[in-house]
Amino acid sequence: MSAERRAVAPEVPAPAAETACEAGTAPAAEAPAADPSRRAAVFFVGNRLMMDDGVAPAAFDLMLDTFEIPANVQLLDVGCMALDMLGYVEACDVILTVDAVDGTGDAPGTVYRFEPDAMARHAGPEASLHDLKLVDLFDAASLMGYAAEGYCLGMQVENPSPSEFYVGLTPACEAALPLLVETVAAELDRRGFPLIRKG
Repeated sequence: MSAERRAVAPEVPAPAAETACEAGTAPAAEAPAADPSRRAAVFFVGNRLMMDDGVAPAAFDLMLDTFEIPANVQLLDVGCMALDMLGYVEACDVILTVDAVDGTGDAPGTVYRFEPDAMARHAGPEASLHDLKLVDLFDAASLMGYAAEGYCLGMQVENPSPSEFYVGLTPACEAALPLLVETVAAELDRRGFPLIRKG
C-alpha cells in the first residue's frame, strides 16, 4: 500500500478512515465542535447508467436514506466534475469528492481516502475514472484566490464500463456501499460536520 492512499477495512468502524484500518489502530482524533458558520459540500461523481461507475450516485442515495443532513452541508449528485463547481470552493470550508477508482490492484469494494494530489494529475493506477479531478478544480480555484480543504473518497470498482447501459452495482461494490457511506459520514464528522442518523 502506498503512503498516499489508505484503505478502509470493512471490519473496523468508519471513524478510523484516515489510516489503514487494522486491529489495534489508534482511535481517530476527537472531532472539532460543530460550527454552523462553516460549510461543507460533498460531490458524488459518476454515471448511474454505467454499472459500478455509478457507485458514488448510489452512495448519495443511501446517505440521504440514512442521515439527516444539516443545513451547512450540501450533498450533490454531480454526474461529472466541472469547473462550474468553482463557486463551491469559494463558499465552502471543506469539500469531499466520492468517486469510483480503478487500477489499485485491490479487491472490488475496497474503500480509500486520498489527498487530492494522490488521485493523480495524470491517468494511471489510483486514478479517478473521470477527467476533471478535485485537484484540477482546486488548481483553478487557487488562481482565483479561493481556498478550501479537499479530500477524496473512492471505491475500487469491478465493472465501470458495461457493454450496454446497466443501472446497478456488481455484488462486491453493492456489499461495500454501506462502508463507503459510513466513511463519508465519518470524514464529515471529523471535520466538524456531524450527521444525525435517521430512525
